[in-house]
Amino acid sequence: MAWETERTDINVYSQGEVDKWVYSTCNICSVGCGCHIAVKDKKIVGIKGNSKHPINRGRLGPKGENQWHANNSPDRLLTPMVRDAFGQLVPASWDEAMELIVKKARETIKDKGGNGIAIYSTGQGFLEDYYTIAKIGRAGIGTHLLDANTRLCTATTEFCLLQSFGADGVPASFDDIDEADTLLMFGHNPAETGTVLFERIMERKQRTGKPYIIVVDPRKTATARMADMHLQLYPGTNVALLNGLQRLIIEEGRLDEQFIKNNTVGFEKMAEALSEWDVEHTSEVTGIPAGLIKEAAEILGNTETLVTTTLQGTYQSADATTACVAINNIHLIRGLIGKPGCGPLHMAGQPSSSANRTAGGVGTYPANRNPNNPDHIREMAELWNVDEKDLPVGPEKGIEEQIDMIENGEISFFWNIGTNPMVSLPNRARARKALEKVFVVVQDPFLTETAVVADVVLPAALWGEKEGTMENADRTINLLRKAVDPPEGVKSDFEILLDFAKRMDFRDKDGNPLIQYSTPEECFEEWKKVSKGRPSDMTGITYEKLEKYNGLRWPVNDQAPEGTTRLYSDGRFATETNYTQSFMKDQFTGRPLSKEEFEELNLNGRAMLHPTRYLPPVEQPNKEYPLWVTTGRLVWHWHTRTKTARSPYLQAAAPNGYAEINTADALELGLIEGEKVRIISARGEIEVPVRIGESVQKGLIFVPFHFGSWHKKEAANDLTADFTDPLSKQPTFKQSACRIEKLRKTHLVGEKDTLGTIAEQFGTSIETLQKVNGLVSPYDLQMGIKLEIPLSVTNVPLPEYLPYK
Repeated sequence: MAWETERTDINVYSQGEVDKWVYSTCNICSVGCGCHIAVKDKKIVGIKGNSKHPINRGRLGPKGENQWHANNSPDRLLTPMVRDAFGQLVPASWDEAMELIVKKARETIKDKGGNGIAIYSTGQGFLEDYYTIAKIGRAGIGTHLLDANTRLCTATTEFCLLQSFGADGVPASFDDIDEADTLLMFGHNPAETGTVLFERIMERKQRTGKPYIIVVDPRKTATARMADMHLQLYPGTNVALLNGLQRLIIEEGRLDEQFIKNNTVGFEKMAEALSEWDVEHTSEVTGIPAGLIKEAAEILGNTETLVTTTLQGTYQSADATTACVAINNIHLIRGLIGKPGCGPLHMAGQPSSSANRTAGGVGTYPANRNPNNPDHIREMAELWNVDEKDLPVGPEKGIEEQIDMIENGEISFFWNIGTNPMVSLPNRARARKALEKVFVVVQDPFLTETAVVADVVLPAALWGEKEGTMENADRTINLLRKAVDPPEGVKSDFEILLDFAKRMDFRDKDGNPLIQYSTPEECFEEWKKVSKGRPSDMTGITYEKLEKYNGLRWPVNDQAPEGTTRLYSDGRFATETNYTQSFMKDQFTGRPLSKEEFEELNLNGRAMLHPTRYLPPVEQPNKEYPLWVTTGRLVWHWHTRTKTARSPYLQAAAPNGYAEINTADALELGLIEGEKVRIISARGEIEVPVRIGESVQKGLIFVPFHFGSWHKKEAANDLTADFTDPLSKQPTFKQSACRIEKLRKTHLVGEKDTLGTIAEQFGTSIETLQKVNGLVSPYDLQMGIKLEIPLSVTNVPLPEYLPYK
């Protein structure tokens, strides 16, 4: 059991006592911490942790504690804006903005059909928003082009689960971490990205000595530094390592043969594909010493309970889905799934990205329905009372495929809801050029970097100003009550979507309005009917019950009225032909299998063991670009800083972008701490100060992706390649090739020059000039030599967050 004690973290700014505390859930990461919102004079003035919520027992991370500052930011959008004839965004009324959107939508549908419109949403919205997007998008507009920034974040979660188990939904839960003897964190850095979860892990570790923690990461992250074992592999070699581990586990006979025989298909082909991955070859490819690989395999092969977590280090890397399938394979061949303390726990990045997948706001149909199964489409048509032939079908299209379609003239209308792709998309210069060609709606509380391509901007409500539910990383459905009204002139995403549907006059086949609910709770009640009998069955949930139990894990129904801790406890998987969410894809090419090909696998409720072939990253360092660049997140910021940069505390902790390089690389390049450098890839360049140390391995540069202003050259995604995983279509942000150039002037030392006068002339320090030019003392200066002077040297403070110490 986690958390022996409660600890109520609180961050409030109020003159006198607050007027009330309102039940809610943190809207930052996917851990799903319970909280209460402080309200004073009808304004949000703070937050405190919910000490009764089992996820966090009152604890909050630094981002969660400070999220409420964004609600009171003076630069909130308070009115719609429309781009005028001079190319400027100017204020407009809601009627003017919405009528323009409706006009353009109708023109696009008439000209190109429903798939001329794409809706690109967020992982920070509510399940009720996503379900409404699904219904409006498919049954109203007739588009299959529904995607979200979850494509950049955790799309691989969904596809590895479909490949192995037949349906979305992570098998394990946070409760299993509390019971596991061994915890494998593969490309997952919760010490920065999910601080409360990591604190929960470390609290148990300090108290009991368990779990044994193995971290796989090219960087010595804050998580890796606290691990029992750190496997620091070369970039892009996740599958190579996993193949080596799988082979060793099989060679040592550490298998649950009965489970493999009764509950899986494909073991022989899976094992055969591992033949080349002896420990020496695995070591050579990954850079991990052979002895350490053997030790890791021995631990994984002998542990009685195992939870494996994954996040962006796996999902945004080469062979993303294949790596996660390999992790599923390990759990299956050892029979470590569906039992207490066991199972893969493929994490989500955002607080409700899982809900978007569950409710059908992205590629699959609502409640884990298969868009390639005519029976599932027929079922949705009956539930929505629309003609089956009008519902779009086929494989989904991710955001990078949609960018291709825009460039090819297939999409004319792009509706962007609650996300900031002009910072978050890879190769963002290309993405901007594409979006400038089409009609773009941006729905956001602030004028973000994406507003530069917007034709209409709609001001949307923030957390605390609306009501609904979210699904966190382990299938827990949480409730968020409305604490205050949004500022005057601002509407919630839910209200905007309903207004659009009404203006478009979407109707069912009996002539009734397509959308017949008017509140989030009414929407949830309709959603429950849609979820009935499906993997994500929520028929046993009500808003009141969610508040009473502080969240419930789906499925929640008559058989499991208080939710389900872990999936597949009965050894049955979602792979019956007419039940499965997907007919799967070819594990190597990503080609969708036909129904007939799927049936030939003869799964019938058994899990699939896939061969996991290794392919190196598409882009490799070369003579022109000799270094790797990888991206990631910091403990102090969330995604593109739309909210966190508006917290004085968080912004002060990490105000600017930077690059982290290895000491040996800095020495070879002649760089000093804090010196601004130019980093160049085949797609663009940035200019940021460097932090020098041992956190990254030699040959690798780390750049946080949060910083993306058009006015500063610090956006990591000016560098990143837009290659995608063949199965999940998630971009491979983690491996791009680059080079570093120094930004320096030169000065010919004159007769009267001293280091002091030169330093004053160029606005630098004597110490900097000494370091850069290798001068032992100020008196080593000689007339006639050329001094190098950095254009800028900046201190890059980055305080650590270490509550678990």
